[in-house]
Amino acid sequence: MHIVVVGLNYRTAPVEVREQFAFAEQDLPEALHQLMGTKSVLEGVVVATCNRTEIYVVVDRLQMCGYFIRGFMEQWFGVRSEQFTQHMYIYEDEQAMAHLFRVTCGLDSMVIGETQILGQVRSAFLTAQAEGATGTWFNKLFKQAVTLGKRAHSETSIGESAVSVSYAAVELGKRIFGMFTGKRVLILGAGKMSELTVKHLYSSGAAEVIVANRTLSRAAELAEKFSGKPSTIEDALKHLDEVDIVISSTGAAGYVLTAQQVAEGMKRRPSRPLFMIDIAVPRDIDPEAANVSGVFLYDIDDLEGIVENNLEMRRSEAAKIEVMIGEEMDEFQLWLKTLGVRPVIRALQDKSNAIHEETMESLFNKLPELDDHQRKVIRRLTKSIVNQMMHDPINVIKEMSGGKQGSEALDYFSKIFALQDHIDEGPQAGGSPSTNPAHGKQVTGAAANVVLPGTTLASAGLLGR
Repeated sequence: MHIVVVGLNYRTAPVEVREQFAFAEQDLPEALHQLMGTKSVLEGVVVATCNRTEIYVVVDRLQMCGYFIRGFMEQWFGVRSEQFTQHMYIYEDEQAMAHLFRVTCGLDSMVIGETQILGQVRSAFLTAQAEGATGTWFNKLFKQAVTLGKRAHSETSIGESAVSVSYAAVELGKRIFGMFTGKRVLILGAGKMSELTVKHLYSSGAAEVIVANRTLSRAAELAEKFSGKPSTIEDALKHLDEVDIVISSTGAAGYVLTAQQVAEGMKRRPSRPLFMIDIAVPRDIDPEAANVSGVFLYDIDDLEGIVENNLEMRRSEAAKIEVMIGEEMDEFQLWLKTLGVRPVIRALQDKSNAIHEETMESLFNKLPELDDHQRKVIRRLTKSIVNQMMHDPINVIKEMSGGKQGSEALDYFSKIFALQDHIDEGPQAGGSPSTNPAHGKQVTGAAANVVLPGTTLASAGLLGR
């Protein structure tokens, strides 16, 4: 069996393409059932966010798997394949697992180290599990990936530093005020940058945000989203002494706030610092305002320097996480290798139990004078002998099954104990036939065609068959 991920994201597809492949949350259960009805698919999870749509599957063969998944996407979204194949990527086996680990750790995100994707992957897995779309492999892999994502953010500093101008503005403010609890903030301008800044401010505990714009209706529209207070810029500047933080991004041609206005406001607020961030280009706040006592003024160049430094810090932390991913990959690969030993061990245990029971039945028939207590003692002691005899062989075959010649070791082990007719095979790695307990589909041998990591479906030739 093989693990495959097929998807498109912000790197490979523009938003006008990505939006065509958005799964509505309420439709996801039905989509999963349709995906599970796709030929060769044994397990499936769909991860759908604004920046990516990825379909993770366990398949019984690589050959034609892209063709089958393309058919699912064409049918579900009603989009012809020629409109999206050039934007898609496919990873299989180790590359697919590594990709999932990088996604949950935030290393594949537009903003490296962001944590939102971790919750989205967890939710996608739980939905698939609830719909019966996951089995032995994905129940293990996705739980391991989510746990790794949590570790990556708790054991490194990957998500601690600001990597956007709006977020950096808020983080810079924390250096002065500690937290924004009880602080009043004035936002000059109501554009996208201002909206992102207001969002970060509220999440950091700002008590009140005043949104000021030349058009009051636009100010009211943004303020309503965050229970803020709308105002015109002219009215807001009259009350400069009442706020603690000013963040400006208006797009005006000249200064919106002069050094003289700042100085007048500071006269009415002695001994209270005023934190000002000008993220507009051209600048909204007269740079001479920085010379007013008690004023801390920063412009976008100051913030971009912080962002670049923090990005470099996150890249350094990402390198640590890559090491953690390598360790998790080794662990999962070992788990896959030892999957094949479980049916063999179970067969040995079943056979030994059956022999033990037959022996006890024969013994008790020959010694009818034994009472219940004597029978229990004999049964317990003989069972202990059987278990001790099996203990070392079981531990040895567990160790050997994870080695390079694991398949040969299992074969010899089965022959030595004459287990061939007793083995009830479960899901295994590689090309051995098995049945997925969740879906009852027969698994055939591995296909000869292997897609190189990083290739698109179209270039790999898997979509045109």
